Amino acid sequence: MGIESVLFDLDGTLLDTAPDMGRAANIVLKLHGQPPLSDEQVRKCSSFGSRGLLLDGFNGDIPEGIMPLARKQFLDAYSADINRGTQYYPGILSLLDALDEKGLKWGIVTNKPGDLTEQLLRFYPRLESADTIVSPDTLSVAKPDPSPLLYAAQQLGTHPESCLYVGDVKSDVVAAKAANMKSGVAKWGYISDHGQISDWEPDQIFNSPTQILSLF
Repeated sequence: MGIESVLFDLDGTLLDTAPDMGRAANIVLKLHGQPPLSDEQVRKCSSFGSRGLLLDGFNGDIPEGIMPLARKQFLDAYSADINRGTQYYPGILSLLDALDEKGLKWGIVTNKPGDLTEQLLRFYPRLESADTIVSPDTLSVAKPDPSPLLYAAQQLGTHPESCLYVGDVKSDVVAAKAANMKSGVAKWGYISDHGQISDWEPDQIFNSPTQILSLF
């Protein structure tokens, strides 16, 4: 595929952050008299951040004016205990080591707010060593806008068409295509219906992190 560098989403791709995001969402839902999310709901919605989790918790109908307060409460609860249950997905560290050994640059492009990304990655120095880390705060835009991916490729010194972007939601594939990058889906991430992946028309579907190495 002529890949020279790899960019990754963060939540649901490199790190399983669902336990801590779900815990924060359930704290907020309890404050608003809503029942807690199930583990299945948390994993289905975690890649869509606080908004996705809270919308599901309110059955898709949050009263006008509540979302800004609920989101602030979520961010406060999440930030207060950001790394209780989060962990690497199996195979991620081996993948990153192999990319380094091959001299391939890699980076992170996430829709997680910049301050939370920095706070979380302090617990994961291997991820902090990425050649570039781009959050919505970097350019004031987020995926599926391709700008963060294009900026990351520029930071890596690689042409977009020589870059692979790996994520776990449709918007990741949309952003990669718009940036003229190769798109890959992390099948181990927060995908509730694996049958829908082919409808996204990604260039690659990966069953495990180490399968990515087959491209090189």
